Amino acid sequence: MATAQPGVAPVETDEPGGDEVVKPDRPWVVIVWNDPINLMSFVTMVFQKLFGYSLEKATKLMLDVHHKGRAVVSSGTRERAEFDVARLHAHGLWATMQHDE
Repeated sequence: MATAQPGVAPVETDEPGGDEVVKPDRPWVVIVWNDPINLMSFVTMVFQKLFGYSLEKATKLMLDVHHKGRAVVSSGTRERAEFDVARLHAHGLWATMQHDE
């Protein structure tokens, strides 16, 4: 509670409660999944075009998709993840989003 000063009305303020648990905001990640349709060179090109990745990074991500079945290609806010998923879908890639773990 604030103290009164001459000529100023006292103001009641709420003290923060100690019972609230504040969870850090976890970013959303965009995952590209392996599919039997798209060529590896095409997937690499899409990663370079959409995310500005170097050929080396885009190739590594494409190989993760090919060998591991998936790769995380971006992360950020929910809105950004939704945008990235939509762009990947527009290029014919299978992509989903989820909270980072």
